[in-house]
Amino acid sequence: MRSKIPNLNLNLNSHLHLNLNLLTLTHERMQNMDGLIYLEDGTVYWGKGFGYKGTAVGEIVFNTSMTGYQEILTDPSYAGQVINMTYPLIGNYGVNSEENESQKIHAKGLIVKVISETPSNYKSNKTLSQWLKEMRVTGIFDVDTRSITRKVRKEGTMKCVISNEEINLDVLKEICDKNTLKQDLMKSVGTKEVIHIEGTSYKVAVWDFGIKSNIVESLRKRNCDITIFPYDAKIQDIKSINPDGLLLSNGPGDPKESVEAINEIRKLILNIPTFGICLGHQLLALAVGGDTYKLQYGHRGSNHGVYDKKTGKAYITSQNHGFAVKAESIILKGMDATHINLNDGTIEGMKHNSLPFFSVQFHPEASPGPHDTAYLFDDFIKLMAENKNRGQ
Repeated sequence: MRSKIPNLNLNLNSHLHLNLNLLTLTHERMQNMDGLIYLEDGTVYWGKGFGYKGTAVGEIVFNTSMTGYQEILTDPSYAGQVINMTYPLIGNYGVNSEENESQKIHAKGLIVKVISETPSNYKSNKTLSQWLKEMRVTGIFDVDTRSITRKVRKEGTMKCVISNEEINLDVLKEICDKNTLKQDLMKSVGTKEVIHIEGTSYKVAVWDFGIKSNIVESLRKRNCDITIFPYDAKIQDIKSINPDGLLLSNGPGDPKESVEAINEIRKLILNIPTFGICLGHQLLALAVGGDTYKLQYGHRGSNHGVYDKKTGKAYITSQNHGFAVKAESIILKGMDATHINLNDGTIEGMKHNSLPFFSVQFHPEASPGPHDTAYLFDDFIKLMAENKNRGQ
């Protein structure tokens, strides 16, 4: 027994010495960190700042895409959110003037594991960090993004504050507690005036709740004559152009906050062929008397499998939404579920049994497959053609 006592003391001393070293290293690391992420449940992550020096409040979400950070940041559907990228290296191909989905960054902040300051793509004209500075968007890197993702998957999306300026935790907590996240952002992120894009084919009225530019481009490529209307458009405004079809766009926020638009949509879909995308899909469900609900952590990424019941095929889709349509609620209102999410079985598409409208929860204008679901725009063209032929 005596021979073991010195070894026991040595082990205890070694552990104490090791713990003291770890505490010293942790303190030194925290001293070198100028980035903080504070979650509303009190969880704190330390990191380093990049981009615009500031503090921002938003709903923390995660995106599983390996590429497309420029499209993600400029997607109006991310308005009011802080995006945690799960892919570890972000910024490696820089930023260019061609990939934006809107005129500015709508996200409140960006969290990444490693930020590249030496982009290698030939199209790049600035780094991601430079772009964030210009757009006044705060970024944090050198953070355990996998831990954050696991946290959000377990606890659900939540309010957070990110900061890369000198600010203490008590102030961050106070900021988090005082700020209420807006749920009606679709009313303010889109166009404020009517925009016309001339085309030689069908007249399409586009209702802008925060539309991505590639949706408009998908219609333009099909020679559609496009008129984009702002959120506060009325039924008489849209009918004034005598449209062949109506497209309800994507956008941010809780669809149930869009009461005014839902009431107008309810009247329009009775005789105008309509195609809803993302938020537009949810608004259609509410317009027919269905229901929506908030997902625990949403679907955000470019690798979501979706099954098309009509074709019997599975597609890789790009998605960005925090709400979903209740299946039983739309089936009772004369709708059929056309697409199903292969991860969790949620409704990804629907079509009315007798009226000329359909919708999808994912983004057919995106290119994750690369063009797996672009056929839906062709289906919209066919629907307008059929309806026009019936009226002749």
